[in-house]
Amino acid sequence: MADFLQALVLGTLQGLTEFLPISSSAHLRIFPELFGWGDPGAAFTAVVQIGTELAVLVYFRHDIGRIAKTWTLSLFKPEYRGHLDARMGWFVIIGSVPIVILGIFLKDTIEDSFRNLWLIATMLIVMGLVLGVADKWGGSEKKIKQMTMRDAVLMGAAQAMALVPGVSRSGATLSMGRILGYERAAVTRYAFLLAIPAVVGAGVYSLQDIPDGDNMYGWAPTLVATVVSFVVGYAAIAWLLKYVSHHTLAPFVVYRVLLGAGVMALIAAGVLNA
Repeated sequence: MADFLQALVLGTLQGLTEFLPISSSAHLRIFPELFGWGDPGAAFTAVVQIGTELAVLVYFRHDIGRIAKTWTLSLFKPEYRGHLDARMGWFVIIGSVPIVILGIFLKDTIEDSFRNLWLIATMLIVMGLVLGVADKWGGSEKKIKQMTMRDAVLMGAAQAMALVPGVSRSGATLSMGRILGYERAAVTRYAFLLAIPAVVGAGVYSLQDIPDGDNMYGWAPTLVATVVSFVVGYAAIAWLLKYVSHHTLAPFVVYRVLLGAGVMALIAAGVLNA
């Protein structure tokens, strides 16, 4: 029963933090340690993220269906190749390449060294400050229809940094998008779409590790956490899209810095084991 209660809490935590630029993987590493539950493991984290990505698939189902259809038609009919949806299909595919390649080559490091709490706390602070600078001084004139392949690759490279817990997939993509001059709502929407191949792929790949691999929970608790993350994540998407249309990202920057500093203090005090 304890495993199911812990999975319920972690699923809720994943759903709340996946889309906010505060790093869900960092939270799934920090809070179980704080509660004395231990590290749930990289495999658990990857699989539970499937739940939040399913929320993206459902929330953006019309956009995704339209993009997939237009992109497929563009492969055979030249008149579709200049369409925004066809280009968006290529942007998501090409933008996903960096994180896929690095994810494969750094698999062992991701499951071990990258889960060090000193590193995670440092990334929370450093990338939080980067997010703050990018949001304050980045441009806001570009719309999603102005996206180029160069920008898609740069944002994909930024997303790849999220292989280190504490960076935040959405935070890194948002930072790069703001530096490139895109409005918050546009880059947030692209960040959601860009994450789908990488997160679903990583989650499916990690399914093999659930029974007896790098995961302290079994199948049933992991499934509970995944379902909960889907429900909570769906609500978080709607809230974030509305929020970024009218507000800055400053509250997330402050939260990241405070959380990172707090984790460092707790490690130094011996409350948390790095």
